[in-house]
Amino acid sequence: MEAKVAPIVSLGAEIVERIHRLAAISETADVITRVFLTAEHRAAAELLMGWMRDAGMTAQLDAIGNVCGRYEGDRPGLPCLMIGSHFDTVRDAGRWDGPLGVIAAIACVGDLNRRGKRLPFALEVTGFADEEGVRFASTLLGSRAVAGTFNESALGSKDRAGLTIREAMVAFGLDPEHIGAAARARSELLGYVELHIEQGPVLEAKQLPVGVVTAIAGATRLAVELRGMAGHAGTVPMALRRDALAGAAECIVAIEEFCASDRDGLVGTVGYINAMPGATNVIPGMVSFTIDMRSPRDSFRKLAVADVVRQIEEIARRRHLALEINVTHENRTVPCAAWLQQQVAEAVKDEGYPVFELPSGAGHDGMAMIDIADVAMLFVCCRGGISHHPAEHVEPADVEAGARVLLRLIENFRANA
Repeated sequence: MEAKVAPIVSLGAEIVERIHRLAAISETADVITRVFLTAEHRAAAELLMGWMRDAGMTAQLDAIGNVCGRYEGDRPGLPCLMIGSHFDTVRDAGRWDGPLGVIAAIACVGDLNRRGKRLPFALEVTGFADEEGVRFASTLLGSRAVAGTFNESALGSKDRAGLTIREAMVAFGLDPEHIGAAARARSELLGYVELHIEQGPVLEAKQLPVGVVTAIAGATRLAVELRGMAGHAGTVPMALRRDALAGAAECIVAIEEFCASDRDGLVGTVGYINAMPGATNVIPGMVSFTIDMRSPRDSFRKLAVADVVRQIEEIARRRHLALEINVTHENRTVPCAAWLQQQVAEAVKDEGYPVFELPSGAGHDGMAMIDIADVAMLFVCCRGGISHHPAEHVEPADVEAGARVLLRLIENFRANA
């Protein structure tokens, strides 16, 4: 008699249904907004912990408000493979960025539990409470707490209402003096894996459901201020103007042209600009704008930033504008560990898909987790490459593909010798 083969259970359908349920937890009904230390954070955490327990895990909130689920190995207390992502959102968000990784990981553990399968290591699923940094303008708070690198000076950061993180934690029911309790030791983790939507158009263009991430690009952000001379739009001759906005426009074009050659994955963005005094009939006397530059190679990014700064300095000198440039943010590039990346690639291949490698231009919790574990990432195709927008979407077939690859990776995972 032939042995019975357990039917393949669709993971994708369960994941999609849960994605929509989680998306309903939002500050407003018309758009998705779910930020750190709010009633929506609490409701989302309770929902995720319920799903974790249904999947056979123990579940709890840690000292910073992350959701932590654990599925023991073939004996209690073993080191874990941690699989994680975030469940906070930007404002007016899509529903897939972050939650897909958390919910897919829960579904994979649930599949193992239904089959009564235990592994020679534990599995932990972590839903990080604050990756986006929307409320307090401090990113990766959840994962930095787990990595033991949380900067306690951030506790004084304020939201739009003037409430500090410290005050918001107390109101939420957490003790800001015990954030250190969320920290994990390197010896507890065998590695960190994150499944995430690509947030870009490459996989769709290649007609691939999944991709293997090689590195999370480092980023430098700068705040630029140009000061000229405000004046009447009708009386100051063009040759005598010190127009700060015209100078900023030339700087922005220079940044675009410098980065347009796609040198080593370099990208540059001016995402915010403000001109003062902001009147139709007044020459702008002061302009401030931001620059965001990213590359998978730190050395190249730093050289590129220096080149762009030199160009801006030259434009300011030529136009007789005062210039101030400050670095407001800098994150190093995080390479995915070769041994773990190879296992992700094997899982992709064994599921019948071509192995395609690409870097991540967006930041992720792995940028913090690298301090206590080797990291790897699996990208899932998102339609149009759209993210941080209500139109963000993942096809059900691609959800299924990503979950199947993740499950195969988990079941065949081999700790680094």
